[in-house]
Amino acid sequence: MAHLNMVFVRLSSSYFFYFALLGLISPFLAIFLDGKGFNSRQVGEILAIITATKIIAPSVWAILADKTGKPLLIIRLGAFLALLSFSVLFWVNHYWPIIFSLALFTLFWTAILPQLEVHTLNSIRHSNKIYARVRLWGSLGFIALAIIAGEVMSAFGYQTFTHIGMVILVGLFCSTLMLTLGKEASSTKKKLNENDAILSRLTDRRFISFFIAGLLLQVSFAPYYGFFALFLRDLHYSGLTIGLIIALGVVAEVVAFIYMGSLFKRFALNSLLVFSLAITGVRWILIPEVADSVLWLCIIQLSHAASFAIYHSASMQFISTHFSKTQQSRGQGFYLGGVYGIGGAVGAYVTGILWLDGLGTSNTFVMAGLSALLGAIIMIFSKKKSSSIFS
Repeated sequence: MAHLNMVFVRLSSSYFFYFALLGLISPFLAIFLDGKGFNSRQVGEILAIITATKIIAPSVWAILADKTGKPLLIIRLGAFLALLSFSVLFWVNHYWPIIFSLALFTLFWTAILPQLEVHTLNSIRHSNKIYARVRLWGSLGFIALAIIAGEVMSAFGYQTFTHIGMVILVGLFCSTLMLTLGKEASSTKKKLNENDAILSRLTDRRFISFFIAGLLLQVSFAPYYGFFALFLRDLHYSGLTIGLIIALGVVAEVVAFIYMGSLFKRFALNSLLVFSLAITGVRWILIPEVADSVLWLCIIQLSHAASFAIYHSASMQFISTHFSKTQQSRGQGFYLGGVYGIGGAVGAYVTGILWLDGLGTSNTFVMAGLSALLGAIIMIFSKKKSSSIFS
């Protein structure tokens, strides 16, 4: 029990710092870039380019992890190199140098999460209940930084973005040094020379439907991840209020993670995915209509429990079941690279074009809503010829 508690603490701290960084970058990178003098199209282009590094990078890192059998080395190396590349932002101010620094940072940062997910699932023996509680600490990290960063940047200026990021990255690197290799991960290393027929898993009809739906979901998240904080700032919300509104969504996410074990017992996996996509579609369409009301924004933010927590947990369960033990890193890398890389890049680029420095807000969120709803329709039809994993 003591060993399990120690494993839980070490894993939770890594998730906390990883998603704390996301709590800084996701809402406030656009404000940082806006402070540098870039317009919405340029911001969209920068977000698209750095997100595009996720297309190939996770798979490359995953192959290295599978072939070497040293996922912890990949996690630590990724954290250290991400720290170094992010620090370049202290000295650059122009378009291409900033893109280079952020793209390099993203290239190394993407090495961490797929291997951390695999390491976590192996360490806790694929327990949905424990995974949800470990992942909960990632949500808490996001909440903390969304609130703190919003207030700090509002009080001291956009330049503090880089200082806050460096502090978090140091914490992330230190937390990865505490992770230890479990028995299951060691036994997996012995099987790496086996010829894995992963191509058949990737071309399976169920996985293709699941992959496309996830890609569409990430396209739909682009206005929220890239421009939502900027949107609220232009509506004259304070930095603290923006942080609290964003954090509320993650609080709802935390509650959902706590009860994911019960949801998995009561509902089919495909039903959870469809529900999450449909709720997300409605969420994006409503946002520009109620943005002047803090109350309605807060109510809508509660749907983040479905948009992220339920969908993420269900998708990780799908991948964990769909791929064999020796395919887990590559499966995670392919999914995260394709879905978050392609979906995020396309969504960021289209959002940058449609946003028009705030004039195209409604059209942008409608695009996002329709994208998520299309994903829900795809998952509904995928159920007709599904196997037990969807039942």
